[in-house]
Amino acid sequence: MKLKARTALVTGAGRGIGRAIAERLAAEGAVVALNARTERDLREVQSSISARGGKAVVARGDITDDQALKNVVEIVERELGRIDILVNNAGIGRFAPVRELSVDDFDAMWALNVRALFQTTKLVLERMERQESGVIVNVSSLAGKNAFIGGAGYAATKWALIGFSRCLMLEVREKNIRVITVCPGSVDTTFSGARNPDKAGKILAPDDVAEAVLAAVTLPSRAMLSEMDIRPTNPK
Repeated sequence: MKLKARTALVTGAGRGIGRAIAERLAAEGAVVALNARTERDLREVQSSISARGGKAVVARGDITDDQALKNVVEIVERELGRIDILVNNAGIGRFAPVRELSVDDFDAMWALNVRALFQTTKLVLERMERQESGVIVNVSSLAGKNAFIGGAGYAATKWALIGFSRCLMLEVREKNIRVITVCPGSVDTTFSGARNPDKAGKILAPDDVAEAVLAAVTLPSRAMLSEMDIRPTNPK
């Protein structure tokens, strides 16, 4: 139980990568607060964790709304007492050439992928600084390091997230707070639409990302894996 007596808040925990990370942290003993907008998804994840002997609490809320986000963090603090690990996983992607990408879609990506992450980090960081310890995991993407047609809006948010994370890491490392940026390639989820059975086994699974996150957060406190790229071994 590598994370016994530790607590974690995972955003976007209702499905996909966020769910896999929440379940993996709970399996190692962490008490996990699950955040997303859909209550039904969160209750399902909570039940899955409980069935395996873990513990999770639901902290539903739209983190793009500042007041709702504040309520989420207050619920987590009240239920868990502290936040040792923050996983900023919530995100959306809208893919289209620039001339076809709507301003509404562009704004929605920036609101969740960047601004909400910034606000969540600030609120949790205040708590971590008081306790003089913590781990912040920001889930970015290989899209934040590479260009592709139709990805200008999404990639821009992930490039921004990497820059934000690198600066934050330098700001807080002397306070015993580690910042880890995770950049997965394509993952077998419904993030970009319906899952494609033909890609199973050729792209990453959510559990692969969860294992990488677990490895990073359970390093000895003196060590920090600040940034990692995750891609399939053989995508052919």
